[in-house]
Amino acid sequence: MGSGVRSVTTTAIALACAAAILSAPGVAYAAPTTPTPIPTPAPTLTPAPTSPGTKDLEAVRMKLDTLYHDAAVATDAYNLAEERTGKQSAQIVGLAREIVEGKVRLDDLWERVGAAARAQYRAGGLPDEAHLMLSDDPREFLDGAGRIRQGDQATKGLLTEMERTQKDLEQYARDAAAQWKKLEANREAKAKAKKKVEERIAAAEKVESELETEEKERLAKLEQQAAHRAQTAWLDSGVLDDAGGTASTQGEKAVRYATAQIGKPYEWGAEGPKTFDCSGLTSQAWAAAGQGIPRTSQEQWKQLDRVAVGAMRPGDLIIYNSDASHVALYIGDGAIIHAPRPGRTVTIAGAGSMPILGVVRPDK
Repeated sequence: MGSGVRSVTTTAIALACAAAILSAPGVAYAAPTTPTPIPTPAPTLTPAPTSPGTKDLEAVRMKLDTLYHDAAVATDAYNLAEERTGKQSAQIVGLAREIVEGKVRLDDLWERVGAAARAQYRAGGLPDEAHLMLSDDPREFLDGAGRIRQGDQATKGLLTEMERTQKDLEQYARDAAAQWKKLEANREAKAKAKKKVEERIAAAEKVESELETEEKERLAKLEQQAAHRAQTAWLDSGVLDDAGGTASTQGEKAVRYATAQIGKPYEWGAEGPKTFDCSGLTSQAWAAAGQGIPRTSQEQWKQLDRVAVGAMRPGDLIIYNSDASHVALYIGDGAIIHAPRPGRTVTIAGAGSMPILGVVRPDK
């Protein structure tokens, strides 16, 4: 990394640590030079003095990390089911509209076919030869016969259209039934994910509630120290030595949006404007920039274009953990804006303070 960039980064991170904005609970080390996280050994922590009844705060920190990670995974599942449920509901409404319009069309065709049949019946009775012999004007008869033949063809056309309309209605009904099954399945998945999220968050809150005030303060320091060590190790790996990409116009807009949300509470399943979860923040930031992206961090990882960590630029999304359960918006100079977890607010943190899976770019 160039001395100028490194100096700015070091200063920014130092200030961030002093202001406790680099805290990111549950962090581990990673040297993210490839899309696959490469963990590095965690530095040895100096254990706090123990006394009878004193909790092992490092074990508590790890337990909280696990609970909040599980909650994040369940939140992603909930958000995906919510997104799919919305789409399927809209599709069912559209199919219902097609069915209603198709039935109106079919009724109209039945009426027209009936009218044509009645007219043909009234014109029938005698064969064409008899009509010709009895006609005072042969040319008038021939003209009439031509119109009858045209009427026959029109009637056949109406019958063909009726058959096609009937088949369309049957297909719409089958499609609606299939979408309804998917809707019900996703409603069940959504309910299960919601239950799991609530259980994990409740368990984490119970663990935290059992800590004394002094223990909570020490735990917060442990979290800040772990985040700072991970960030330092990441920067020291040289991953940003050749970085310095300029944000696109849309990327700048996404960063501005995310920056304006700093301080707003985390809430699982939320997309703003008052509260956010991690992917709710990133998806809304890019929506504000005029670019729709998938709702969840896992789908963002699956569907968006991937770029090398060293080539990332402000506005890109950094995906964290091997299961893509967390996402943040890169703002440059080794820093991110993200919605960390329940009980926290949207904040700035070191991009390397959590294990990086990879980087994706919403725009080209």
